This record gives sequence, structure tokens and C-alpha cells, in this order.
Amino acid sequence: MTDSPMPSPPFPSPDNGVLRVIVGNAIASVRNGEASVEEAILHAAVHGWYEGHIQGEDACPGCDFRGGLPKNGNRG
Repeated sequence: MTDSPMPSPPFPSPDNGVLRVIVGNAIASVRNGEASVEEAILHAAVHGWYEGHIQGEDACPGCDFRGGLPKNGNRG
């Protein structure tokens, strides 16, 4: 076990504006009958994960995962 911090999770921060839009659109699509609850959850999960991926790339250019280690860095 190491003392190094874990990389950020593959989802955007809770205050991310795009995440609010994704969740709002999912709720609206269920309420107006455009999607089932399952479809709205799947859509929000996929797009939320993707937004987290983008946020991670912005936070750590050159990383192959969200965290502070550059590609080919020593992880052990």
C-alpha cells in the first residue's frame, strides 16, 4: 500500500455545469415521456462518464488516467 493519493474518479465534479445539464435533460426526458427511466439513467451515466473523462484530461494533460502521474511514470 502506498501513501500517494488515488487518481480522480472517472466522473465530473458534482458542481460541473455540463453534469447539471445532463441530469436535467434525463429528468425532463422521463417526465415528458421521451425516455424510460432506464434509458434516461443509461444516457446520463454514459454522458456523465464522458464529461468526467474530458475534465480529467483538462486537469492532467499527458496522463493516461486521472491523477498526477504522467504516462510511463513509475506507479509502484
